[in-house]
Amino acid sequence: MERCTLLLEMTMSLNGQTLGQVRDCIQKTLTEWSSKVGQDLNQEILEVLECTVAQAIEKINPEERDELKVSAKLFIVGSNSSSIRDAVDLACSALGVAQLDSVIIAPPPVEDGTSFSLEYLQPYWQELENLVQNNKIVAIGTSDLDKTLLEQLYLWAQVKPSSNQVNLASCCVMPPDLTAFAKQFDIQLLTHNDPKELLCEASFQEVLQESIQDTKAHEWIPLWLLRYSVIVKSRGIIKSKGYIMQAKRNSF
Repeated sequence: MERCTLLLEMTMSLNGQTLGQVRDCIQKTLTEWSSKVGQDLNQEILEVLECTVAQAIEKINPEERDELKVSAKLFIVGSNSSSIRDAVDLACSALGVAQLDSVIIAPPPVEDGTSFSLEYLQPYWQELENLVQNNKIVAIGTSDLDKTLLEQLYLWAQVKPSSNQVNLASCCVMPPDLTAFAKQFDIQLLTHNDPKELLCEASFQEVLQESIQDTKAHEWIPLWLLRYSVIVKSRGIIKSKGYIMQAKRNSF
């Protein structure tokens, strides 16, 4: 049974290592928020705790919106595809925009004995397609698909992937078959250095315990983590970036 939902809005520096960056952002936000608000996460009367520190996320000026590209990568941690809409809605609300220009999905790691297949990816992609059709997202992309799986997704999908991220830690050079397929169907190949598991349950609980005393951190489960970037189109520079995440507390 879900007792409580925790929302965190966090800015981050424009450099730094991904894993440490996420941990530092969460810890800083929770510590600052709890010291100012003084809320106890064990209060059962609260259904939603929104942890936002002063000027955590700068809303985009509507007059500047056309000059900016708002992109996001969504890491699904402890939930299913139904949380994608929540993540996108919260990102749009936090940034003050009607839609995101692009969203790349990183589904949760597959369990032992389960293969990463089109069938596994389909529910997540269908949620993204619905958001495109509802004008909440302009373009959608994938992460870490090889040529075979990217081709399967492309042939099956109603809304075609516009991009596919490749982790160069696993391959120093783009696979030729993937490059050829992407070129043929106008799919942009991007690189990233995100770990396979950006935020695990144990890591989040540890940070929560360190940040707020008497939290019963073991009851909290991270659902998703969204990393956004606001880019000035004409100059190709990042104006701002940060994280938004959601966690829930279960009763046992």
